[in-house]
Amino acid sequence: MIRRTRSEIGGDVRELSVTSADGALIHVEVYGDDSAPAVVLAHGWTCSIAFWAAQIRELARDFRVIAYDQRGHGRSPDSGAYSTDGLADDLEAVLAATLAPGERAVLVGHSMGGMTIMAAAGRPGFAEHAAAVLLCSTGSTRLVAEALVLPIRAGGLRTRLTRSVLGARAPLGPVTPVSKAVLKYATMARGTAPERVAECARIVHACPRRARVGWSHVLDELELGAGIRGLSVPVAVVAGADDRLTPAVHARGMEAMLPQSLGLTLLTGVGHMTPVEAPEVVTGKIRELVGTYVAAGAAVGEEVA
Repeated sequence: MIRRTRSEIGGDVRELSVTSADGALIHVEVYGDDSAPAVVLAHGWTCSIAFWAAQIRELARDFRVIAYDQRGHGRSPDSGAYSTDGLADDLEAVLAATLAPGERAVLVGHSMGGMTIMAAAGRPGFAEHAAAVLLCSTGSTRLVAEALVLPIRAGGLRTRLTRSVLGARAPLGPVTPVSKAVLKYATMARGTAPERVAECARIVHACPRRARVGWSHVLDELELGAGIRGLSVPVAVVAGADDRLTPAVHARGMEAMLPQSLGLTLLTGVGHMTPVEAPEVVTGKIRELVGTYVAAGAAVGEEVA
């Protein structure tokens, strides 16, 4: 059932609840004209649809923007099941519910959202609906070992301590100047504007502790090299040069493994939260991909018909 309402993010929105393969319910929001070329946004760990506010506001003027809350985040209930297969199931369910048979879209994933796309790369739903992909600030393996959140030498001690920090069960509590400073250090660049730090803090602190901890274990054990190699559509990669959570070593490694790489854009003075820290760049990349791989293809199809 589709519910039409007004959103603070981008005006009119169609809301629906999609049932995943294991029965989990996924909250989905659709912005823009239903007949326009489609973009699908998958957010990262501890975030929600609100993370994409800048992209939704800009892109919904010309495109149909489909965004969803990962299970346990935002308005998607926590099923208690955490796995990369679950992430892939959820994305397939969203694609099937929001796109017509054979309709293709640009898929965009930030952090865990990018991992979702990698996990779904070999799925029939991905093959049917993916025209091109944008991966933002993500990685396919060794996330904890490569993280630079703790300023100590790489090795077993840093890995163990990072694992403890990222998987901490303590509640985040209310947003305070101290919590914003900690979040900024861990996930954003030094020069990030205070209002953007506050925006991310509100989103991250709203993530339930159970989902935050549950998904941290999945990220700790992540191994999606096969998923990267299975992305058979054109893929662009965006990363922040100051990213401590998924440092640029991940972006460079993934870009080298992609069958159809469109190149890596490494952003100076940007951290992990690229869609919020550098919204114009991320939105511009999405526009380029839609114009090249979705809108242009649709126009050709209409002329042939």
